[in-house]
Amino acid sequence: MNRLPFSFGRCLLLGLLAALAGAAPAAAQTTPAAMPASTAAPASSLRTYALRLRPGQDLRRELLAFTTAQNLRAACVLTGVGSLTTATLRLANQEGSTVYQGHFEIVSLVGTLALSGSHLHLSVADSTGRTLGGHLLDGNTVYTTVELVIGELPELEFGREPDPTYGYRELMVRPVAPVSAQPKERRK
Repeated sequence: MNRLPFSFGRCLLLGLLAALAGAAPAAAQTTPAAMPASTAAPASSLRTYALRLRPGQDLRRELLAFTTAQNLRAACVLTGVGSLTTATLRLANQEGSTVYQGHFEIVSLVGTLALSGSHLHLSVADSTGRTLGGHLLDGNTVYTTVELVIGELPELEFGREPDPTYGYRELMVRPVAPVSAQPKERRK
């Protein structure tokens, strides 16, 4: 566990928070009028974890197990590289999963992790360089290794609430409620 000063990981985090706060250029803001305006998320420090997955492990299941084991209320994947023998994705605007067999290199793994729900995307390249990507589902089997760096935002809590615009459970960012001070015992 390491607290980072302003560094590469911190830059990634700031970019993520800016995206969550709706800091997209005006040309990119094409959200329907029914969607409420974004509000700036509170700042948080960053605590990092590094881990390695072994052959045969399931990428998503291990990420979710790590989230539970560390009691992560707000976290993100800062980086993830490695290889898979099976890639299972939900492709854009599709209901079911698509399973690919072969040897794949992870070229991108991004998303949010929380006890309340996670949202992860994976892109992989096959032996010809063809790239596939979508929502990370269970069924992504590690081939040789997967190296992960996870960033925890300890002063924040991620939640998921239905968004009336499309009906999906979307990210809600909240500051963690301060722990109330324990009452001091009165001396007799």
